[in-house]
Amino acid sequence: MSISRRGFIAGTGSLLGVAALAGRATAQAHATLPAAPITSGAHVPALVIGTGYGGSVAALRLAQAGVDVHLIEMGMAWDTPGPDGKIFCNTLQPDHRSYWLRTRTKAPLNFFLGFPIDRDITRYTGILDAEDFSGITVYQGRGVGGGSLVNGGMAVTPKRENFAAVLPSVNADEMYATYYPRANAGLGVGTVDPIWFDSAACYQYSRVGRKHAQRSGFPFVFVPDVYDWDYMKQEAAGTVTKSALAGEILYGNNHGKKSLQQTYLARAKATGRVAISPLHKVTSVAPAAAGGYTVVIEQINTNGDTTATKTVTADRVFFAAGSVGTSKLLVKLKATGVLPRLNDAVGKEWGDNGNVMCGRANHMWDPTGKLQSTIPCSGIDNWTAGGAFAEIAPLPTGIETYASFYLSITRNPNRAQFSWNAATGTVDLNWQTSWKQPSIDMAKTIFDKINAKEGTIYRTDLFGTYKIWGDHLTYHPLGGVVLNKATDNYGRLTGYPGLYVIDGALIPGNTSVNPFVTITALAERNIEKIISTDL
Repeated sequence: MSISRRGFIAGTGSLLGVAALAGRATAQAHATLPAAPITSGAHVPALVIGTGYGGSVAALRLAQAGVDVHLIEMGMAWDTPGPDGKIFCNTLQPDHRSYWLRTRTKAPLNFFLGFPIDRDITRYTGILDAEDFSGITVYQGRGVGGGSLVNGGMAVTPKRENFAAVLPSVNADEMYATYYPRANAGLGVGTVDPIWFDSAACYQYSRVGRKHAQRSGFPFVFVPDVYDWDYMKQEAAGTVTKSALAGEILYGNNHGKKSLQQTYLARAKATGRVAISPLHKVTSVAPAAAGGYTVVIEQINTNGDTTATKTVTADRVFFAAGSVGTSKLLVKLKATGVLPRLNDAVGKEWGDNGNVMCGRANHMWDPTGKLQSTIPCSGIDNWTAGGAFAEIAPLPTGIETYASFYLSITRNPNRAQFSWNAATGTVDLNWQTSWKQPSIDMAKTIFDKINAKEGTIYRTDLFGTYKIWGDHLTYHPLGGVVLNKATDNYGRLTGYPGLYVIDGALIPGNTSVNPFVTITALAERNIEKIISTDL
């Protein structure tokens, strides 16, 4: 049966909400919070800045504990179809919905056959922000659901033996016994059917990647994902509207992907205690004279213009604007004297999760398929020996390319720092492109060997002219307000009771795999402690 995205939210949201609220008569009886945007002068018990993984977890668990929550989201709600009847546009035909306040696209893979493929678009509060810093472009989701709207959905739990290097102050036994399972359940994580995978035309690219990895002695692994795999099978059979098989991922997915809109946020809304204000941006959080915090919020339109400035008070504020958004805001507030007691660790230990991309040119007898699912489901694990985990990624051009494409996550040790630039009134990041070299070297431990074994070469036409490595970007920003340094061991900001960080800013630069399951699990751990001790 085919159902619409909004129908899915409405149907599953109410069902999941019933399960979440079982035994909570007070929450069930609570009046539904207003759907209108937050008003100036409002008072809220808990204000959450951002609707990504950390913010969504915080909102759900606080609401289940009987706390009214207001989520502030800079991006759009993404609940209304455009003129084409779709909420999201696809990768091959980006329009105004694709990018955050840009007049030209800035695709991560922005060359093909050596020619630039970016195009002019109308300025709009689109779904993908390509935020430029010195030395790196950081890709982030903009909208209710944050990064879950635009990522490939690869829901990877790090290997137990790697966890101590990711979050050394966190009890790994608790994470693997309680919080990772809780996060995976809440996110709706599943794994591709390996029997179906072996025959599906849309995963020919992954099977070629498997063959090449195994012939060079590298472990091939299936990677869990948050896509509805039954829906994927129906797409392949032609019985439902295509989504992953219609080039939808980078700028949103209209059907099969279980983003936060369908999981944590649907359950949070169903409590009746959660309200969301899209197209609102927090610019200041300051201690209020009567207790709690005064929060200044700008409301914007779809052209990015400020249409109203609002001041509200909140008993508690949770920073969940993503690694970059949270770090930039706190660095600004510390440097400008609004939150001067924040400690000197704020803004430090930011990393790119070791991201680097590359492509390989295969022989004519190894076609990767003109139909490619945009949802990756497999990877090559050389973390222990070479410091790299490579996602076998799609290249959904609609034509046969004879190319294998990869996003590698590496053990890159380099870390950057955010700092306030008083002259420009902005926050800078001191990342240097040359700091990607360790990532390239680690990725080469996989692909040099595969190329030598297969007699193949690197593609040089995907990131420029005669340029092999996509070393200019990250999909996985992490750190900047690191756990147990800038905060205590549960995300409480030093010097300010009632202020918390609960997103990827807490994780110092690397998770060894795609990070959103770790961000979610850490948020589950932290909010449980905060509710039990602070409320």
